[in-house]
Amino acid sequence: MATIGNTFGDLVDMYQQNGSMNSTVPVINMLTEHNPMLMDAIAIECNRGLGHLHTVVTGMPTNSWGRLYKGVGSSKSGKIQVTDTTAYLQARSEVASDLLMLMPDPASYRLKEATLHFESMKQEVASKLFYGNVVGDPDQFTGFAPRFNDKSAINGDQIIDAGGNQNKNTSIWFVTWSDTAAALLYPKGTMAGVQHQDMGEQRVLDATGLPYYVKEDMFRWDIGLSIEDWRYVVRIANVDIDAVKAGTIDIYKYLRMAHYRHWGRTSPMGKTAIYCNTEVLELLDAQNTNSTTGDNYIRLRPGELDGKEVMTYRGYSLRESNALLNNEANVT
Repeated sequence: MATIGNTFGDLVDMYQQNGSMNSTVPVINMLTEHNPMLMDAIAIECNRGLGHLHTVVTGMPTNSWGRLYKGVGSSKSGKIQVTDTTAYLQARSEVASDLLMLMPDPASYRLKEATLHFESMKQEVASKLFYGNVVGDPDQFTGFAPRFNDKSAINGDQIIDAGGNQNKNTSIWFVTWSDTAAALLYPKGTMAGVQHQDMGEQRVLDATGLPYYVKEDMFRWDIGLSIEDWRYVVRIANVDIDAVKAGTIDIYKYLRMAHYRHWGRTSPMGKTAIYCNTEVLELLDAQNTNSTTGDNYIRLRPGELDGKEVMTYRGYSLRESNALLNNEANVT
C-alpha cells in the first residue's frame, strides 16, 4: 500500500515536543480522533497579534517585445493584502467535590466528565472550518465555504459546479495543508490547540440558591484559518444529495475535474486530502466496487496515513467529515 507522508507538524506533534504540556496530549488526541481536518492540518502562529497578514498575488507583471530604439515600459504584479483573524471557543466542566471524594482516581474521572465538552468543541470547530463566517457572526472565524462561494470571484476557477440547484447540496473539498497553502492559525505568543486551566474548587449555587462546591476545569481553543494560495484548494459545490443517495451522479467525473484544477498536481507540497461526508464516501465506494471500466487504477485504492489504512484517490487520502452538511445553498 502507498504511504502518504506528513512532513509538517500537526497539533499533536507540537504538544509532544513541549514537555511542559504533556498533560494536554490526551485532550488533543480526543479531538483529533473524530476530526480528520485536525489530523491533517498544520498550525502557524499569527504575525499580527490575533490576526495574520499575508499578500496574495492576483496578476502577473506585463512584458513587451523589444526592438532597436524602442523603450521598455515598467509594470508590476497585482497584489492584495488579506488579514485572517482568529477566534476562541470556551468550555467549562464542573464535577461535584463530594462525588470526587468517592473516586479512586479523581483526576481521571474529571477528564472523563470533560469528554463531552471536548466532543462539543470538536464538532463546533469542525463546522466552522467549513462554514464559519465573520460577516454573519464577528465572534467566529471565516472558514472555507465563504471564501469559495462565488464562481465569478477571482478564485472562481477553483469552484466546480456539480449541477445541483435545489438548495439541498453538499460539497467535496480538495485541501492542501502547508504554511504556503492552507493552515490553521493561533494568536501570536500563544500555543496551538486546546488550553486547559484547572480552576480548582469553586463555590457555586444550586437551582434554589443554596451553595455547594465543585472542581472546575476551563478549556479554551484559539483558532483561525489562513489560505495563502487558493490554487491549493478546490471546492466541488452543488452536489445534489438526493442524486448521491440514488447513485445517479458520477462523482468521479467531478473528482477528475478537481484534480486538474488543484495546483498540488504539478506543484506538490504539504499534505493534501479530500473531504466529503458519509453519503458521498459510501457512493464513491459503491461506484468503485461496481466499476467495470478500464480506469480502476485512478479510482479508490487502499493507502496508509499515520499508520492507519485509508482509501485514496490519485494519491489523495479520502477523509470522512460529517461536518459537511447536506443542505448547502446553491453556489452561483
